Amino acid sequence: MTILGPVLFASLLLVPMLLMNITTDQHTIAVVDESSIFESELESRGNLVFSRVSSLDDGINQLENGTFDFLLHIQEAEENQANPVALLFNRQPPGLGTQSAVQNQLQDILRNKLLKETFQISAEEYGAIRAVRINVSAQNIRERDEIREFATGLNTGIGYAMAFLIYIFVFLFGAQVMTGVIEEKSSRIVEVIVSSVKPFQIMMGKIIGIAMVGLTQFLLWIILTVAIVAVGGLALAPTLAQAEVSQMATDMEAMVPSEMMARLAVMFENVLAGAGNINFVFIILMFLIYFIGGYLLYASLFAAVGSAVDNEADSQQFMLPLTVPLILAIVAIPMIMQDPNGTVAFWMSMIPLTSPVVMMMRVPFGVPTWELMLSIGLLTTGFILTTWLAAKIYRVGILMYGKKVNYKELWKWLRY
Repeated sequence: MTILGPVLFASLLLVPMLLMNITTDQHTIAVVDESSIFESELESRGNLVFSRVSSLDDGINQLENGTFDFLLHIQEAEENQANPVALLFNRQPPGLGTQSAVQNQLQDILRNKLLKETFQISAEEYGAIRAVRINVSAQNIRERDEIREFATGLNTGIGYAMAFLIYIFVFLFGAQVMTGVIEEKSSRIVEVIVSSVKPFQIMMGKIIGIAMVGLTQFLLWIILTVAIVAVGGLALAPTLAQAEVSQMATDMEAMVPSEMMARLAVMFENVLAGAGNINFVFIILMFLIYFIGGYLLYASLFAAVGSAVDNEADSQQFMLPLTVPLILAIVAIPMIMQDPNGTVAFWMSMIPLTSPVVMMMRVPFGVPTWELMLSIGLLTTGFILTTWLAAKIYRVGILMYGKKVNYKELWKWLRY
């Protein structure tokens, strides 16, 4: 997975570039317009070619013969209907892009007709009206007389990605600790090891060893993925002809309404403007601190669970209390997005069991230094406490075989 992982990650970026070289199949659409509104206005765009036919029967016959790919039948509006009804017939279900492109063009034609005949406004005038926008840009005051643009959407994306990575890796590597402990216990290897070192040393060696493996693999994933994407991008870029890129832009305009395209353009500009003001070094540093702290906290608990059972099936009753806080933190992310400095966000970023995920959601938005120090201090204290408790369970359970352990039994071990 160290080698295969970056290949899979890079393919998510490179495969779309490869698909750009594949010419989209052209679709021919026969048009029967009983309303006489759209027939003369429909234009062939992108991979859609419209062709008029004399009657509905003629269009159905040619559709069945394979002359056309689709048949667009526009019925005249009835008395109780405000607009005509459009039916798109085909031999196979149409793709979402085809249906959306036809629908958007019909809506544009009907809207322009309504503007011209009812409100005496031309399409150009309506476009000018729709172009009037006011953009509310979030600003972050860092120093007196210094205002920097704050990319809320970009910060939300970064925070969510970091929080989700910690959630995944804590579970992934924590489970490896538990599996390793169970394997050593079931194979009796631990009996040989415990004759030379203390149980606490065995547990911490297992936790730290897998942490080093995890960080090494994570760094290799980043380096190899960036390298593969860079090399693959340089290799594929010359093959993307300008005409093909222009064709893709035309197809996109046909499928996405112009108002939405304008909003996306404004959003992209805001992201680029705010990206330069994000302290990526600080975010990565916080990610490493909370990743290591969260992993050490949960890994010690996973090690304790692994020492208390003889197989993975018996570990399920002890896993639920460990997984609930992490799942709760992920479930709370939408609420944290709405108010990263609210009461819920503050307290969940202080509790050690949820702080690694929740605090990484808050860090890109800016967290007071005292809150960061308090959260890191509580996380460190939580790790020390869970390690001490886990060690008391580990030293007894690691040599316990053939007995079904319950919470009452664990409580006895903690009191030894």
